[in-house]
Amino acid sequence: MEINNNKSTLFNRAIIILLLFVFSLSTVHVGIVWAEDEHAGHNHAEHENNEKDHEDHDGHEDEHLLTIGKDVLTEFGIELAVAGPGVIEDHIELPGEVVVSPQRLAHMVPRFPGVVKEIHKQIGDNVVYGDVLAIIENNESLVPYEVKSLIDGVVMDVHLTKGEVTSGSLGESGVTVGNTQGFIIADLSFVWVNLSVYQKDLPYIRVGNDVMISAGSAIPEISGKISYITPFLDEKTRTAVARAVIPNHDGAWMPGLFVTGMVMTNDTAVPLMILKSAIETIEGKTVVFLDTENGFKKQVIEVGMENDLHAEVVSGLRSGQKYVSKNGFTLKAELMKSEFEDGHVH
Repeated sequence: MEINNNKSTLFNRAIIILLLFVFSLSTVHVGIVWAEDEHAGHNHAEHENNEKDHEDHDGHEDEHLLTIGKDVLTEFGIELAVAGPGVIEDHIELPGEVVVSPQRLAHMVPRFPGVVKEIHKQIGDNVVYGDVLAIIENNESLVPYEVKSLIDGVVMDVHLTKGEVTSGSLGESGVTVGNTQGFIIADLSFVWVNLSVYQKDLPYIRVGNDVMISAGSAIPEISGKISYITPFLDEKTRTAVARAVIPNHDGAWMPGLFVTGMVMTNDTAVPLMILKSAIETIEGKTVVFLDTENGFKKQVIEVGMENDLHAEVVSGLRSGQKYVSKNGFTLKAELMKSEFEDGHVH
């Protein structure tokens, strides 16, 4: 009886050990599955977070704003303009020269033979109508008389010297003899610009065309109109001359100055236009910098028609938006420096 009880006890213990072993296997298996699921879920979540961070990172680059003080804008000559509708003008560039208008040129000569006693004006002097230029002693009467200016202008040349004997402008027969160019005076308040027109450009140049005259950065550009075109070509240069008359009250457009004339030949109205000086290239993309409430923002645009001054904007901007029109390369340099320091450069 005792032996049977011992067998029963051993059997029960074996059953319990077996059950515990099976249970432990099940528990280990379930734990491994949960751990794998949790790990997989963690990786998935981490991947999603990484993707989100990357998207936020890219979005941060697209919305990268530059904050610059007004003093810096002034220092670097950064200028702003507003995008809007305009006209794209086709043009032809022509070389030219500033010359004195013959209608504004005067030759002051002694009327009677005599001796030059006094010279009152020299080359470069400004004169007004009635100013005394020289005093000549008449050979016959020995009475001095004055040579006066008949126009307002600048003395361009002097052909008299003190003590020189002049024969006067009229001889006994009434024919001009002797010194006929005592003083040359030019009224330079308006000057001519003679532009050379090549044969290939002749069909496009017309009287009345608008023209922009430039002579380098030291002199501000000035606008005018083509007022005359010669009806023949120069035998040596094979060019015609297109003339524009421009004001010269400050004397900046000196005769003899070489210039470039940009003659407008065709106009095309466009719904949205910006100054071409605003366009920058970053990572192969055409961009401008917009002036927003929070700073300057890089904006990718698509350009259509263009000339040397303006460009049509097909996409990327809206009418009325304010943009950097000049010296945007300063913002470009600052943006690239900022992105490089942040590790955003691709």
